[in-house]
Amino acid sequence: MRCAESTTQALVAAAYGEMQGDAGPVDLDYAVGRDGAAAAFYITRQGRTALTAQDDGTFLALFDADIAVELQKLRRDLYFVHAAVLTRGAAVMLVAQPGGGKSTLTWALLHHGFGFLSDELAPVDLDTLEVHPYPRTLALKREPPGSYPLPRRTVVTSRTLHVRDVPGSIGKAPAPLGAVVFVHYNPDASRPAIRRLTTAEAGARLYANALNPLAHARDGLDGAVRITAARPCYELVSADLSATSALLVQTVVA
Repeated sequence: MRCAESTTQALVAAAYGEMQGDAGPVDLDYAVGRDGAAAAFYITRQGRTALTAQDDGTFLALFDADIAVELQKLRRDLYFVHAAVLTRGAAVMLVAQPGGGKSTLTWALLHHGFGFLSDELAPVDLDTLEVHPYPRTLALKREPPGSYPLPRRTVVTSRTLHVRDVPGSIGKAPAPLGAVVFVHYNPDASRPAIRRLTTAEAGARLYANALNPLAHARDGLDGAVRITAARPCYELVSADLSATSALLVQTVVA
């Protein structure tokens, strides 16, 4: 990624700094920047019409969406799930619909001994059941409860809060999948609850959150069943963050 000026460079570093590596073969070549005359951000790459955004949050959202699709094209062998992934020995995949509390729970669990593998994409190798890292910076839509305050280096955009300093370790290598947890935040619940799912129910839920099912056998159904039949799957109703974190640790950590 080539950044044309300092404002865009700072945004890219805030969102993708943990993914920076040594120069090597180039599969995707982006040029990003800000047009001073139009006061708009732009994203360009070969073979694609330029994308433009009027503010920093929209710029990062557009880039997130574009690179997620392109990575799925490059790695069709992997089964991509919209999920956060944490590690504590094995990987724990947190799957939720937008607004379901996935990222906020991720932030809390990082204070309870978990490492960070991904906030957004969970690329699974169906042969080994390992999850590849995608450590884009943890992005929250709103401030978490006071018991889990944000660090000073949090970068605030028009849409999200990008948390640059996480308390847990940041994974750089694939991790064996240990469990899949489908998260639903219920603000009216007095306490959290968790239950084990059958393979069929978990498979249907996972399939609904798969991003590239058509790249796999039987339109991705085999991949969803392969994952959920091999690993324990749970439905978690999230309430108070401390209590929810303790319940999850008790359930999925050996």
